[in-house]
Amino acid sequence: MNLVLPRLNLHAASDVAWRSVALRGWGRLGSAPCQAARPERLREVADAVTSINGRNIIAHGAGRSYGDAALNGGGAAVLTARLDRMLGFDAATGVLVAEPGVTFADVIRVFLPQGFLPPTPPGTAFATLGGAVANDVHGKNQHVAGCLGDHVAWLDLLLADGSTRRLSPTQDAPAFHATIGGIGLTGIITAMALRLLRVPSNAMRVRRRRVGGLDEYLDAFRAARGATWSVGWVDALAGGAALGRGVLETAEHAAESVAIPAAGTRSMPFDVPGLLLNPLSIRAFNAAYWRRVPARGEERTVHANRFLFPLDGIGGWNRLYGARGFHQFQCVLPEAEAPRGLRRLLEEVGRAGAASFLAVLKWMGRPGLGMLSFAQPGFTLALDMPARPDSRALLLRLERITRDHGGRLYLAKDSALSPQGMAEMYPRLEAFQQVRARLDPRGRFSSDMSRRLGLG
Repeated sequence: MNLVLPRLNLHAASDVAWRSVALRGWGRLGSAPCQAARPERLREVADAVTSINGRNIIAHGAGRSYGDAALNGGGAAVLTARLDRMLGFDAATGVLVAEPGVTFADVIRVFLPQGFLPPTPPGTAFATLGGAVANDVHGKNQHVAGCLGDHVAWLDLLLADGSTRRLSPTQDAPAFHATIGGIGLTGIITAMALRLLRVPSNAMRVRRRRVGGLDEYLDAFRAARGATWSVGWVDALAGGAALGRGVLETAEHAAESVAIPAAGTRSMPFDVPGLLLNPLSIRAFNAAYWRRVPARGEERTVHANRFLFPLDGIGGWNRLYGARGFHQFQCVLPEAEAPRGLRRLLEEVGRAGAASFLAVLKWMGRPGLGMLSFAQPGFTLALDMPARPDSRALLLRLERITRDHGGRLYLAKDSALSPQGMAEMYPRLEAFQQVRARLDPRGRFSSDMSRRLGLG
């Protein structure tokens, strides 16, 4: 179907209701009290930005950034979740025009039955498209498809003065590249055109195999470069010869569809007591998880959601880490440095006994499009760590190892990166700041993360 997009008037009069809220990141590390507006129409977004009397402001989508990228303590936030309309779709090109509050789950529900999938879905379908563009998210097919920004044809950006600009690779390209992965600091994305991925069915043929250690793991990823999708679970607490052991999954799109999984999720009704999440219990879980995959491997056909979003079936899974919350550390290391760098990271985490049962390894094939995009060719490791009094000291040690090996940290997951680390890891930061100053000369768009990282 081809839809005609409506003509929008962003300057029509509208009342904006502000209320006091305390927003949290997905890591639940603390709350950020602020003033929040929840617009339901695009014209109300401009009214919200211009009605807050010069206070700094940030867009906040589904709250799936782990740290403080979408928090703005003492400032204001525009909650975009209700801006969730799909404005147009061209079946011939697969281009979807959507508001920023549309989620990956929304896209999959509507378009997977029609043979289309979001091009690079992140680890949760509950993230919004606006937040995903602002973080230039990647998926289990990054080595093939790149990041989300590679599939954005254009986007509309609301500036601090209430005006809107359409940006694309050919229309103010510097502003486009600053907004892709720009963690919301150039303005508020109000619409985008996203090229969807054409797929033959709703299913994937998934192959799983055990991997005995880190060197074998990296070799297995290299051997699987022809796979469309690949991801590895890592036992981050294994040591000795088993350091870096895990389970490698590769997948291809199946020719035939499967039954849609039954609706509904299991939920975490309470915060898990911290005493239950300790190195002994985690090691036991990891050992059992590794052994549940047959030594000869296994292969099965599953619905795409089961492969792409394995944790979405557990509502509120972030409560597994207790009331203190958790940090996620995710880095990417260049391929040449990965064997040494990943070993050092896993040894440091193992000594601290800090990792949980959620450690993920992926291979990246190309850099991200944005000036602050995380992706670069190499291997990316993600670790969840329950918050403890010594967590930040450990995270700084992991940051130092990452810097020593020419890597960088993922801002969508970060809660502890230093300003020095940010400047060293992101060589296009100065160019980003120049574009940001042009688009927002008074620095209205700001967040807890931007202030922590010394970005103004």
